[in-house]
Parts: sequence; C-alpha cells; structure tokens
Amino acid sequence: MLTNEGEVNLINRMNRLDITKPWFLYLIECQDGSIYTGITVDVDKRYAAHKAGKGAKYMRSHPPKRLLKVFEFANRSEASKAECKIKKLPANQKRAIVETMA
Repeated sequence: MLTNEGEVNLINRMNRLDITKPWFLYLIECQDGSIYTGITVDVDKRYAAHKAGKGAKYMRSHPPKRLLKVFEFANRSEASKAECKIKKLPANQKRAIVETMA
C-alpha cells in the first residue's frame, strides 16, 4: 500500500520511463567547439529540443552544431555512470573517444 503522494509520483514516473527501453549517451559538438554530453531514451527528440533552445541550460548558450556520437546502454544507471566519466574528460579526449569508436 502506498503511504504518500511522493511514492505515487515516483511510481508514475517509473511507468512513463518504461524501464525496458535502452538508454543512450550522446555527445554533441557545439558551435563554439565545446562538447556537450548527455543521456536520454530518445536521442532524436532530445537533440531537437537542444536545437530549439529547450532542455539543458548549457545548450541555450552553446547551440549545437552536430551530433558526434551515440552509445547505447541497457539501463539508466549504466548510461549515467558513463556520462559522469566522460563529462570529466577534456574536449580533446572526448573527440578521441568519438574517433576511436567510429
């Protein structure tokens, strides 16, 4: 039995995510040459949001130039761990990952 509204909201969010879907880590080259890293279940929809200036605050001031690479993961946890590691890298190392994984 659910005891509070917070638990109900959590279950509703989990149901909308459909935990059977894969998660994707993506790298976007911005117009200023920087590289943005993020995760999502729908890369096309998320990239469109970035191009429209919606979503991540960083992308509003660093508009996307092109999608560099997409990596698939079995679940959000794996994608988040990879995202954390990649976000710590400098841009040149992120580019090396893109080139070696092409």
